[in-house]
Amino acid sequence: MDDALRKERQRIRSLHKYEEEACQQGFKYIAGIDEVGRGPLAGPVVVAAVIFPRQTFIAGVDDSKKLSPGKRSKLAAQIKEAALSWALAAINPPYLDEINILNATREAMYTAVAELYPRPDFLLIDALKLPDINIKQQSLIKGDSLSFSIACASILAKVERDASMEALDLIYPGYGFSQHKGYATRQHVQALMTKGPCNIHRRSFEPVKSLLAGGVYGRQPGLFDQNDA
Repeated sequence: MDDALRKERQRIRSLHKYEEEACQQGFKYIAGIDEVGRGPLAGPVVVAAVIFPRQTFIAGVDDSKKLSPGKRSKLAAQIKEAALSWALAAINPPYLDEINILNATREAMYTAVAELYPRPDFLLIDALKLPDINIKQQSLIKGDSLSFSIACASILAKVERDASMEALDLIYPGYGFSQHKGYATRQHVQALMTKGPCNIHRRSFEPVKSLLAGGVYGRQPGLFDQNDA
């Protein structure tokens, strides 16, 4: 084994710390859960949940924000192949606005966990806690950089959300969704000022909320013409 591979195996082994602690307590099916998309002005919040065999090794796994799109896509395929079970769930506007982003994230987490088989007996969750679930859980701040399974969940969720925003860019052209993925970049805000919000904008988020209230753009809200790029 060369030195680089040995170091990578050691790094991945260290990412299994919390999974191993749960195993030593007698838990068998440990699910890592993470979300992507709580901050953008448009599009869904996406959650992934994943269960692995004990001490699964996939080289390169890390917090999805630290990886290139190409690397994430390759890892997502490897993660799905290696996992005992994986699931994705998403909540979109306008329902996201009705229940607020925190509740939308939790609802997507509940849905993803319910789709896992075998049923997990322990949850490792990035930052959040799920109050209404009868499964032992542990919340980890910055869990996507501390836990292998949470990092893998973050990769699956990021790849899924990016793909959905690229598809939505074809349905709602002119906002640049495939480039900024709904985040509040200058390009995105300028498009909002010019075109007004479209159906997948989060109307409870600023500056979308203020734009709708003030009508400071060149069309009526909710009347976006898909042919007008």
